[in-house]
Amino acid sequence: MDDAKAKILIIEDDLDVADMLNAYFRVQGYEVLTSNWGEDGVRAAGTSRPDLVILDIRLPDIDGYEVAKRLRADRKTSTIPIIFLTEKRDRSDRLHGLELGADDYVTKPFDVQELRLRVRNALRRASQDTLTNPVTGLPEGDVVVQHLNDCLRKEGWTLVMVSLQNLDAFREDYGFVASDDVMRAVSLMIHNAIKEGGVSETFFGHISPTDFLLVIEPATSGPIAERVRMRLEQSLDYFYPIKDRDNSLSQKNRLVVQTAVLGSGEGRFRSVEEIKAELTRRKK
Repeated sequence: MDDAKAKILIIEDDLDVADMLNAYFRVQGYEVLTSNWGEDGVRAAGTSRPDLVILDIRLPDIDGYEVAKRLRADRKTSTIPIIFLTEKRDRSDRLHGLELGADDYVTKPFDVQELRLRVRNALRRASQDTLTNPVTGLPEGDVVVQHLNDCLRKEGWTLVMVSLQNLDAFREDYGFVASDDVMRAVSLMIHNAIKEGGVSETFFGHISPTDFLLVIEPATSGPIAERVRMRLEQSLDYFYPIKDRDNSLSQKNRLVVQTAVLGSGEGRFRSVEEIKAELTRRKK
């Protein structure tokens, strides 16, 4: 992400400071939203999904600590970088902000040039973090694209895609925490299947939030795909609460595992998107 095109939410009750920061960061090329109340700021963060929040601690309704706590508790806003603005200088205040997940801390009166650099650095750190999935910790995004590009340039590779279907429906019924637990458990089971199969030269990451990708040696692709499928299918019912397990098999949108296998000798692919499309077509 180009940090100069990022969206910043400023939650500041001092109208002069808010207007100054709004004008300054707009000139720098950022999209800027402002809120003068903590409750409004929480709502704005949830609906507009800013790339960074500049947050005053002293607000007229709920304080900045409470705002930060709510942002971190909501899955939609939990990873947004937060920079605190405050007139407080006590070490305990700074520690409290950091405990709540603040990424930086600027004390008033502040140098706006310094704040700009802190914003830039926080956005770059956040951009780097997008290289790993926040739930499983596995590589995704550009890292996966690079491995697929490597496949386009060489022979002797096999891709195995493992897809978990209907996770959205599961999340609607049982919540984000339960669905995240499912994803972490599935990633661990796939990892264990790879390890137990004695597979070497393996890349394991996300091709999408619910699609896992393995890049492995051709000779082991079939056994590993089947091992993964069997292990996951045997475990899916246990992700449901005990009271619902008897009904999970008859649920229209129950969790389902699909796999796809694609080898380098099965066609000429000109782009990463062609590879992804073929894997999607082969899912069963």
